[in-house]
Amino acid sequence: MQPAKAIPPRPGRAPASAGRAPASASRVTGPRHIVMDELSGGVVDKLDPQSAAFINTSGLAKASPMGMGLYRIEPVGKVGSVRTAAVQLEVRPKDRLGLSRLLFLLSYAGEQGFRDHSVEAVEHPDLWSALAESLAQLADRALSRGVLQGYLTVEESLRTVKGRIRISDQISRRPGMMVPLEVSYDEFTEDIAENRILRAALERMGKVPGVRPDVLSRLRQLKGKLDAVTRLQSGAPLPPWRASRMNLRYHPVLRLSEVILRNASAEAGEGKQHTASFVVDMAQVFEEFVGTALRGAMSAHPGEMRLHYGALLNEAVYDSDRLTVRPDAVHFLGGRPVVVYDSKYKAASDAGASLSADHYQLLAYCTALRVPTAWLVYAGRGDVKLRRILNTDIDIVEYPLDLSLPPSEILAAVADLAEQSWGEVVRQAVAGRSASD
Repeated sequence: MQPAKAIPPRPGRAPASAGRAPASASRVTGPRHIVMDELSGGVVDKLDPQSAAFINTSGLAKASPMGMGLYRIEPVGKVGSVRTAAVQLEVRPKDRLGLSRLLFLLSYAGEQGFRDHSVEAVEHPDLWSALAESLAQLADRALSRGVLQGYLTVEESLRTVKGRIRISDQISRRPGMMVPLEVSYDEFTEDIAENRILRAALERMGKVPGVRPDVLSRLRQLKGKLDAVTRLQSGAPLPPWRASRMNLRYHPVLRLSEVILRNASAEAGEGKQHTASFVVDMAQVFEEFVGTALRGAMSAHPGEMRLHYGALLNEAVYDSDRLTVRPDAVHFLGGRPVVVYDSKYKAASDAGASLSADHYQLLAYCTALRVPTAWLVYAGRGDVKLRRILNTDIDIVEYPLDLSLPPSEILAAVADLAEQSWGEVVRQAVAGRSASD
């Protein structure tokens, strides 16, 4: 898949007469597009008060008024896009990752439990167009052989026996009564979790302002195939489902649908004003990706990996005096921690990041857990570096993970990290036995 074409950081403005154009023309020109890098110092641009307020509430950036209709727009550590009728603000990840790479990382967030293939996406300069077209293509492919059906467990009160009688419910709800009966049965239907998730994603993307009419029409046609499916309420948790051979053709579109539903919102405001936002915390996404992928890679070796493991740092009589540390991942062997990992999306060369602070943190992890080696996994390019901490037997290894690589190569790098870190565990164990002999 080819990467998205680069967008100039400050696209040209619409002509002054655009605000007086008829409605049909405004749909053609679309909102002004403002693009910035997540590590940039921001830009100064014109905003209307409603768009500025929406940007601030979205959490993607901070818009501070400067007078004369100008606002200073600054990134706040998130990436994504917010869109109103007047403006679209896009904050790109560092190194300008394409949408496919971003969705690949997001597919590991939230423990979604299935990653047989990478998330597929159409690369496009506009994030919203890319998401909408990707969803339409994958949904069309999933529904091309008809709407998926499956068994749904139904609990009802009936006057005749169907399925099995729920004895405990019958006694508690209708003591001494023979009818109606509290029964439970399985029904073969389209109204299953997979279709509910897909319908919700199609509805949400169909509300995004500025989606091309042809793509919007495809989204509506696809949603029409799911009209018999129960509509998910806004804010409700996504229904659980299990990946199987029966729903294999739904896997790609379900992965993208869950990413959209967890990170994107689209709604209508007053009058015909529509807004949409897709906001992602890349530091959290990177941390979850490294933890989940590394745990999978380390499963080939003895022991058990625990994510976000909490450990006591100091001796304390009272709970209020206790200091705790929580590394991103710790590998245990025989119930004892043997190696610790921590992931940092911002490397030392990034604005605001401190290499010394990262090493102080990892030194505390090693001390609290009594492990000899910690691995600092950061997003970026470079060489693996080992740093021996003076007056200790602790090593801190810096391991770069280049997110611009294809997903298969990123996972290969994680597998290499697992092999190297496990090899160091074995080396330390051999050295310890030799010293005791």
